[in-house]
Order: sequence, then structure tokens, then C-alpha cells
Amino acid sequence: MNESEPGRPRVPTGVAGLDEMIGGGFPAGHVVLVTGLPGTGKTCFGLQFLLAGAARGEKGVFLSLEEDVAPLLESARQFRWPVDPAVKDGSLKILRLDPKETRQSLHRIQGELGKELTALHAQRIVVDSVSLLNMLSDDEPGRRQTLFALAAACRESGATTVLTAEADPIHPEVSRDGLSEYVADGVILLAYRTGTDGHRVGLALRVLKMRRTSHVRTVQPYAIGPNGIAVDAKAVDFGGP
Repeated sequence: MNESEPGRPRVPTGVAGLDEMIGGGFPAGHVVLVTGLPGTGKTCFGLQFLLAGAARGEKGVFLSLEEDVAPLLESARQFRWPVDPAVKDGSLKILRLDPKETRQSLHRIQGELGKELTALHAQRIVVDSVSLLNMLSDDEPGRRQTLFALAAACRESGATTVLTAEADPIHPEVSRDGLSEYVADGVILLAYRTGTDGHRVGLALRVLKMRRTSHVRTVQPYAIGPNGIAVDAKAVDFGGP
């Protein structure tokens, strides 16, 4: 385990069972990567994190590079979260960043986004999904520059940030872009578990990294239910990814 930083404020994640694994929540100001294959609940995790903040009177921003606003709101409503009141009272703001509008999106990330997020007084930020940033650059140096600029903009705002990323289908323990882990203070892996017959038997979460905090390194089962993601933090470890 890493040593916890004494006195560092914690930001509860809103994901049942996870806070027990990481000493009470994300360290304030951290940029945390949540990576996994499609269907493992990355967008759900991000929305749940923001709405947990809204319940505490904290402002959150969901920066979407994938879905439009209407489908995102519908996704949140299926979990019976109070997303509409949160949007109405300003505690949740959804921003759309279209990767197809390459020049405008790059300009926004590299020059304006940090000030924009700061002006919104966001305490929690979710970016879903940074994998689509690859569409903004034709080469790896460009992709790296864009990703680091995005992380810097989130840190500049002072908010605690969750970045989501698609996992590599061949090596699902790492992100598809292979870069996102390097900008993050913490990495959480959402994964499918398979039985000996090769069939999927459930979902499992593992905290791969969380700087300046003690955290559980075991693989823990989780489920996506009527109230969102819930981790069985007390389950017996059943092997690494």
C-alpha cells in the first residue's frame, strides 16, 4: 500500500463500497482515470460521481466527447438519480466537445477550457471519453499534447476529475490509447470476469494506482443495479486481471 498523505481532503465517489477501498474517497484535486471495455459502466461511474457531488451541494461538469446531452440525461434517469433538478439548479452542467470539429476542439482544449471550467466553479469534472481525443490529432505527439492539455485544464480549475477511457481489447488492463495512465493520479480498472469455461460471470473493479493514498489492491466484484454501481468491497479477492 502507498502511504496516505496526512490531512489531505477526500472527495466521496458516490460509488458504494469504493470509498472503503481508497481511504474515504479520491484525494481532492486528483485526476483519476476509469478505464474498461464497453459495457463495464464507465459513463455510469462518471454520472454517479457528479450526482453524488450535487447531493453535497457541489457543482459538477460533465464534458462529453461521445454522447449528446439528451441521451446522457436519459442514462442518468434510468438509475432514478435526480439529474433533472441538478441541471435545473446549476449543480450539474453538461458540455459537449465534438471531436469532429477538430480545429475548434483543439483550440478550446489548449487555450480556453481551463478558464471556462474555473469560471464555472466546478468542484467535480468528468471527461467521457478521452479515447476520442485520438480523433483530434494525426500523430502520437499531437495526441499526447492534447491529452496533457486537457488534464492540465482540469487541474487548473482545482476540481477533482474523472477521465474515462476505453480499454485495449487485446490487453484490457490498459487503456486503448496507452497514454491516459500517465496523466492520471489514480487508475481504476472496470473489467469483465470470466469462468473456466470462458463465459463472462460478472464484473470486477481494481484500483491500479492512487497516488498519495493507501488503497486496497485486490480485485473486487461489482454490479450495475437500479441505483448505479455498487462494489462489494468486503468480498474475497478472486485473482488479478
